[in-house]
Amino acid sequence: MSNKPQVIRVVVVDDHLVVREGLRMMLELAGEGFALVGDAADGATALRVVEELQPDVVLMDLRMPGMDGLEAIAHIRNAWPQIAVVILTTYNEDDLMVRGLRSGACGYLLKDTNRETLFHAIQAAARGEMLLQPEMLARVFALTSSQAKDAAPSFGNVEGMELTEREREILQGVARGERSKEIAVRLGISIRTVGSHLASIYTKLGVDSRASAVALAIERGLLNSDRRGPK
Repeated sequence: MSNKPQVIRVVVVDDHLVVREGLRMMLELAGEGFALVGDAADGATALRVVEELQPDVVLMDLRMPGMDGLEAIAHIRNAWPQIAVVILTTYNEDDLMVRGLRSGACGYLLKDTNRETLFHAIQAAARGEMLLQPEMLARVFALTSSQAKDAAPSFGNVEGMELTEREREILQGVARGERSKEIAVRLGISIRTVGSHLASIYTKLGVDSRASAVALAIERGLLNSDRRGPK
């Protein structure tokens, strides 16, 4: 039996050729383990490429001509929920990033990231994990907290969205990128109990994924900005 590691098949979607070629070069230099199987310069083309190639991970730009990344993410998550989508973002796209997470992306990746971060992000996405880097998520918290203060009624008191203290603890852990096992150990509960709480959170928020739950909770002021985690 071969011990050769499974190759993660990647599609890159960005309207800038230099970004697509740069990511292709980084993945090729990684050697075994990654394969850039296709790319696209807009959302409509991306859907055709993804349908044909069925990659494991899609790296998706948000601002593109024609069909943008947000619409493309929603289509991909609806048609092929097994495919992980990672947002390609810059430092000035905080609002778009939250909307992308709401659409079903599992996280985000800065376009000027280094190779090690790129490889880790793709591997984590392929495993079904969230990718919420603390420094970027802090910016999102700041943005949405400001928006929530100007909204009426208070987002934190939206009917049907009241989370219990334990649910907030679990969702805060999810926002820190913790796995269910890590949350269970930290809170002294079983993994099954964590799953039950997550199911309740999804029902209350009307979402079907961790990323969507975190994004909506941030938008509605249901999570605080404490990113320090347990000591």
